[in-house]
Amino acid sequence: MMSHRLSLGVMKALLCVGLLCCLVSCGMFRKSAIPSKVSALDAPELSPSQQRKFDYYFYEAVRLKEKGAWDEAFDMYSHCLAIHPNSAVVQYELSQFYMYLGQHQRGESALKVAVAAEPENYWYKQTLAAYYQNRGENLKAIDVLEDMSAQFPSRLEPLLTLVDLYNRTKDYTQVINTLNRLERIDGKSEQISMEKFRMYLALDNQEQAFSEIENLVKEYPYDMRYLTILGDVYMENDKDSAAYSIYKDVLQKEPDYVPAMLSLAGYYEKTGMDSLYKEQVDSILLNEKVGVDAKTGLLNRLIVRSEMGDKDSTRIMTLFDTMLAQEQETADVAMLAARYYLSKGMDKQAEPVLFKVLEIDPETKSAYLQLLQFAIRRNNMDEVIAICTPAVEYLPESLEFYYYLGLAHYQKQQKEEALEVFKKGVRQITPTTDKGMASDFYSIMGDLYHDKKMNTEAYAAYDSALVYKPDNIGVLNNYAYYLSVERKDLDKAEEMSYRTVKAEPSNGTYLDTYAWILFEKGKYAEARIYMDQAMQNGGDQSSVVVEHCGDIYYKLGEVESAVEYWKQAEKLANEAVEETDKRDAKELKLLRRKIANKKYFER
Repeated sequence: MMSHRLSLGVMKALLCVGLLCCLVSCGMFRKSAIPSKVSALDAPELSPSQQRKFDYYFYEAVRLKEKGAWDEAFDMYSHCLAIHPNSAVVQYELSQFYMYLGQHQRGESALKVAVAAEPENYWYKQTLAAYYQNRGENLKAIDVLEDMSAQFPSRLEPLLTLVDLYNRTKDYTQVINTLNRLERIDGKSEQISMEKFRMYLALDNQEQAFSEIENLVKEYPYDMRYLTILGDVYMENDKDSAAYSIYKDVLQKEPDYVPAMLSLAGYYEKTGMDSLYKEQVDSILLNEKVGVDAKTGLLNRLIVRSEMGDKDSTRIMTLFDTMLAQEQETADVAMLAARYYLSKGMDKQAEPVLFKVLEIDPETKSAYLQLLQFAIRRNNMDEVIAICTPAVEYLPESLEFYYYLGLAHYQKQQKEEALEVFKKGVRQITPTTDKGMASDFYSIMGDLYHDKKMNTEAYAAYDSALVYKPDNIGVLNNYAYYLSVERKDLDKAEEMSYRTVKAEPSNGTYLDTYAWILFEKGKYAEARIYMDQAMQNGGDQSSVVVEHCGDIYYKLGEVESAVEYWKQAEKLANEAVEETDKRDAKELKLLRRKIANKKYFER
């Protein structure tokens, strides 16, 4: 047994990574192969003592196998085999072990012994057939399956597998014979008839091929689907006049039968009857009894045909306009029209159609997003608000609409409204939410709270933003700067600000923040180094940054330079046009006091 132990020891690892053998991949690893009663293990040639030992080893093997103790289970089965070499169930179990180990010849031999010992066991034979099939030994698999189909005449599975195998071996006559056997068990069906039709065509027997579909129609004379299929088969095989007669017959019996209507349109298209084709297409698209799936399918084909041909969009646009003038149950046609216009670069035509989509189905996210894109492109915040307000009502879990709605209110200086929107938005954050977006929500909330002088709430929001994205540079900068202005937690502020400078060493705003924190900590010489860099990277255009520069120079004893910087800061403040660049009256008063007294005064 030691010769098996070395290789059996890796079996559990192989199983854990899913390297299952062909038996399992075919669904043949079945517990039903193991007898459920002790009596099923009885062998007439065993003495009572041998039978007891056999039963003990067998059920111990089953228990160990269930535990995953593969080596020990194999040993137990081997003990069973020593007592009863022709035991079908033991040979079956051992065959699976050999298969797992890649010892296919030994596995096959054991499996064949099991089949011979218990020929009435369906699963043993199916496992052997699957083994041959997976190894590409199709003829051997066919032999086993043919035997099974004779032994188990009511089972469909062997016949279905035989159809596949005969197809692989290109034995089309046997495919047909097997399909006939399936029909006798399960009755005539569209799938079987169509497969037989294809086989007869492969054998160049057109007469029998068409006869097969005709027989299907005879079997179900009142099912227009089969009659239409017969017409389609005729048309695919260039029997156009026969196909036309069938389509007209179907539509005479059922005027609104959509498959026949579509097939008739296909007939007109194939035979070059363009005016009749267009008339038929219109009758389908404008027929209220035709479902939306059929309509959109046909429209897609028309669009593809147009793009492959003259690319004239007039016909398509006219169809869309006519259809959308009718009442629509779903937004599918309108959405297809909008996508078509967008693909053609016709944004002006697409926009009202997108609103039509939302009128029909106000939960269509893609329509909101496209309209939002138009509004942002126009920088029209009123439009953004008008689009996003219903979007957050109908799609409350879509954070992007809260985001743009809040920003639009913020840009319109409607800060209370903006804060309320972001507070609603963060309530929709879940563990699956994009971390960057969640961080941005809390970041903006922090800025809004700070504008309202609610610093405790602002810092809590910034902390939340950094939980979701620890490297959110904008949050780190603002948080650090506001702490420095309060002269609070300066060590924490310095650490956060240094991370922003390290990430973007040429950002004037971040350099100013870091320099100002060093200033507040009394590190004036070091502060000057970073402030000079800030001034060289755009800070000289900011009134606040230039004033900070003057404050640092003053602390270093360079009073004249400090006063010049303060004057420059006052000039920039007076020239400010953008709302964000303007200084409040209190700040300007303090700045002018510094200039007048040539002296630094703390805020």
